[in-house]
Amino acid sequence: MPLRVLIIPDKFKGTLGADAAAEAIARGWRKARPHDSLDLLPMSDGGDGFGEVTGGLIQARTRCVKTVDAAYRPCVARWWWQRRSRTAVIESAEVIGLAMLPPGRFHPFQLDTLGLGKVLRAAARTGATRCMIGIGGSATNDGGFGLARALGWQFLDCNGQLIERWTDLSQLASIRAPQRRRWFRRCLVATDVQNFLLGPCGATRVYGPQKGLRPEDFALAERCLGRLAQVVERQFGHDFARMPGTGAAGGLGFGLLTFLGADLQPGFDLFARHAGLARRLRAADVVITGEGAIDCSTLMGKGVGQIALRCRRLRIPCIGLAGTVSVSGGRAGLFTATYALTDLTTVGQAKAQPARWLERLASRACTRLDAG
Repeated sequence: MPLRVLIIPDKFKGTLGADAAAEAIARGWRKARPHDSLDLLPMSDGGDGFGEVTGGLIQARTRCVKTVDAAYRPCVARWWWQRRSRTAVIESAEVIGLAMLPPGRFHPFQLDTLGLGKVLRAAARTGATRCMIGIGGSATNDGGFGLARALGWQFLDCNGQLIERWTDLSQLASIRAPQRRRWFRRCLVATDVQNFLLGPCGATRVYGPQKGLRPEDFALAERCLGRLAQVVERQFGHDFARMPGTGAAGGLGFGLLTFLGADLQPGFDLFARHAGLARRLRAADVVITGEGAIDCSTLMGKGVGQIALRCRRLRIPCIGLAGTVSVSGGRAGLFTATYALTDLTTVGQAKAQPARWLERLASRACTRLDAG
């Protein structure tokens, strides 16, 4: 009998976006079961691909704006505009993303979030009253310092001199608010992690090494972000540093809360609401999800793990596809089955032709579902 299949992958980081992954899985599935009804729903929980996925869900049009990347190099960044609802969708990885920089060329002490602030200003000038921002995949660790400066905030040392580098925030004495503090009626920030700003599970120590911070850099970075949080609490009465998600994107979650009045939300929840996920899951006989690696982090709140968890609750078979799988479906207790590209080929070949191998993997998963 024909099946109703929901195909809902996240990105395969560094190789395929979520939309390309969904198309590849669909091609492979159709080869094995051409009569099934396929519902393609690319997913993002706030990282790379958030703009395209979320913009597509609300039927927003792509806009472009001139700005600078995390290293202050001129760039043109995309954002998405839904005129009817006056909603802007912004993906920080499109502006200050780690993937935009040459590997190893810039140290995080040289980078900040000013370019993202310029995109926010452009969205406000266009007439946006509501903004959704995905902040995963950033190259920065500045606590939103650069973004705040782009929005008119000033940071002063004890001599009243302007601080222009986030690595000088250890000298911060006061913060001067701009005349305009409200840019949108509502700003929703999609976070893909729930870390605090500071401490052993904070932005610097957990995610800093991915961006190039070395252990000997941790003390300065932590001291600067800690001083920023102290002055914010003293002047404005907000102890945001202890809120989940403020450590996301090198403390950008903290900065958006403090300097833009944003609300932080788990990115998967934001996606699920706009995608009508509950309805689409109930309509499916089988769900296919996937990402670059299915591992222990998949089971700690990431989108693919959340899909599998919801499927288990609804008793819907859920198949996980990935580049690599380091935790078995049985042990995880979530997936009906998991399959890896490395079951078919080498890591190098999978990265060279990811769509081709993912298509083949989907066909194999389909055949084994029939056999089961």
